[in-house]
Amino acid sequence: MASSHPLLSLVLLISTVLISLFTSPSLSSSEDFSWVSVSVSSVDPNRVTLSVYYETLCPYCSNFIVHNLLKIFENGLISIVNLRMIPWGNAVLRSDKTFQCEHGPAECVLNTVEACVITIYPRVDMHFRFIYCVEYLALEGKQTEWASCFDRSQLGKVPIDCYTSGYGNQLELKYAEETSLLNPPHTGVPWIVVNDQPLKEDYNNFVAYVCRAYRGSNVPEVCRSFQLSIDSTADEKPISPLCYVDEDKNSTPSSPGKKILSL
Repeated sequence: MASSHPLLSLVLLISTVLISLFTSPSLSSSEDFSWVSVSVSSVDPNRVTLSVYYETLCPYCSNFIVHNLLKIFENGLISIVNLRMIPWGNAVLRSDKTFQCEHGPAECVLNTVEACVITIYPRVDMHFRFIYCVEYLALEGKQTEWASCFDRSQLGKVPIDCYTSGYGNQLELKYAEETSLLNPPHTGVPWIVVNDQPLKEDYNNFVAYVCRAYRGSNVPEVCRSFQLSIDSTADEKPISPLCYVDEDKNSTPSSPGKKILSL
C-alpha cells in the first residue's frame, strides 16, 4: 500500500481524536480503572506466564478480556501471573510487509496502537487499562472512540507517535513472528498459553490451569477455593468459541505506521 500524504495522515488522526472528545461512552462503575493494580515491589519468582494471543476486533477476544481476564486483577491472581498480551491474532503478513487483518484495516490500526501502548507502558496494570477500555468499546460497537481510552486509562498519547512513526509496525512484525512460532500452531483466537500449555477451546478455564501450574508458596485465595476442573474428559469440557484462522478477511491490506484510520 502506498504511503499516504502526511497532511492526510494528520487530518485523519485529528478526526479520530475529535470523535473521542465529543463522545462519552459509558464504561461501567469501574471507569476509573482503580481495580487494575498490581504490586511491583515484590515479584514472585515462581510466577506463571499467561500469554494472550488476540486480535482487537475479534468479539471472542474482546469478551474474554473484558469479562474474564480482568478478574485476575480483582481476585489476586495477578500476584502469581506474568501476563503477556500479544496483539496479532490471525493477521497475515504479506511479502511487501503490509498486514491483512481478519476484521479489516481498522483492526490492523488497533492491533498496532495496542502494541505501542504495551511497549511504552510495560507495567501490566498500565497497558491493561488501555486494552480493556478499547475492547470494552469494541463490544459496544464504539471502537471508533478508541482514542478516548488514553484519557480514561490515564495514559499519555505517546503511543500515537509510535504508530505514525512506523515503530508500531516493527513491534507488530515481532508479534507476527512470535505467533507464527507457536507449537502447536494456533487455530484461532483468543489463544491462551499457560507456561507452555495451549488451552485451545478451554481458555475460559484459564484460572484452573494457572493455579495448577503455580509452584510457589504465595497461593492466592482464589486458587485455594477454586474448583479445578481441568482433569475432566474432552466431552465434558465446555467449548469456548474462537475466531478461527483462515476465516474470511477484509481484502484490503493495511500498512501500519503509514496513517491513522478514522475507523
